[in-house]
Amino acid sequence: MHQRRVREPLSPWPFVGLVGLACVAFLIGATPVAVGAPWWAITLLALVWVAALLLAIGWFGTRPKVVALLPLLVALVWVASVVGGARFLDWA
Repeated sequence: MHQRRVREPLSPWPFVGLVGLACVAFLIGATPVAVGAPWWAITLLALVWVAALLLAIGWFGTRPKVVALLPLLVALVWVASVVGGARFLDWA
């Protein structure tokens, strides 16, 4: 007889992380309109976001709680970039 494998319940944390990354994507997309950041800064922020998305996909099943922290990390990079650009590079 075949034994049925018991699957562990799926953690909600990676889904929280992916929703958070979607929210941060809107922040990055609105940055040139709201702050007047140059194209190269938006490109760098988008690359950071894509790297975080790839990490989230890779860690979806193995590190679910870390996936939930990725949007916070990207949001902190975004805030530091916007505030630093406005303060030192005269974006606003």
